[in-house]
Amino acid sequence: MTTITIAGGSGFLGQVLEDYFTKKGNTVYILTRTVKRENDLYWNAKDLEDWTKTLEQTDVLINLTGKSVDCRYTDANKKLILDSRVDSTHALGLAINLCENPPKVWFNSSTATIYRHSTDKQMTEATGEIGDDFSMNIAKSWEQAFYSITNPKTRKIALRTSIVMGKHGGATEPLKNLVKFGLGGKQASGNQKVSWIHELDFARAIEFLFKNEELDGNFNLAVPNPTNNKTLMSSFRKVMKVPFGIPQPEWLIRLGAKLIGTEPELVLKSRNVIPDRLLRNGFNFIHSDIEIALDDLIN
Repeated sequence: MTTITIAGGSGFLGQVLEDYFTKKGNTVYILTRTVKRENDLYWNAKDLEDWTKTLEQTDVLINLTGKSVDCRYTDANKKLILDSRVDSTHALGLAINLCENPPKVWFNSSTATIYRHSTDKQMTEATGEIGDDFSMNIAKSWEQAFYSITNPKTRKIALRTSIVMGKHGGATEPLKNLVKFGLGGKQASGNQKVSWIHELDFARAIEFLFKNEELDGNFNLAVPNPTNNKTLMSSFRKVMKVPFGIPQPEWLIRLGAKLIGTEPELVLKSRNVIPDRLLRNGFNFIHSDIEIALDDLIN
């Protein structure tokens, strides 16, 4: 039996992992600001407090902490987005080095958004081109914080995760709502690539990386063949049996993003990310077809 501690685990992805690993008979602790259950432990994602004791009995540490990027990039929000990621990573790195019996492996969130906008070039871990804007620089700072601390007894893996499709969270809910209200047509050109992963494969990939003890470093978590926005939206309509969807031109996306308090890049950026290292090491995806995956999640 494995003991897993998930920092920032009270959100959607933390719950996916907790359900997956608990069903397999493992012990899961959640580090969270809002303690509600027996396996919740308080942490403020910054200071070394009582939660550090749990790391002595932790085999796998998974850090998912970070303010959501689904917001307007005001100066205040930009600071929170950066600080929440870097501070929590530094705190965990220090806590690991204070352990007599540190975790065997530390997974730290990163993001597939670290790569530049691309409709043609495929971004693998080895050949992907890392860009230079706010989102990409956040990802770079996050990984820099992760690798800047030497943890001699702990294997380290950065999860460059693409858009996660889930039953009760991730990108699925907002897109379902658009389709429901007849707005499920292509967004902008519809040609922008969408790299995604089903919540089950997200959990399975982490389990695979934990079990293969020779693996470390950066891993792209995304299906082998990205879809595009036009196909994504038509798949949603087909699965939800909605016959039409009004396309949304770029100007309308920019206006709508402003109205609902988010950023247009979440829809407009072309993410063309390939899980080369997972594939070369023998990981098999259960869900790599977007329509079948959505049918599984929605129906």
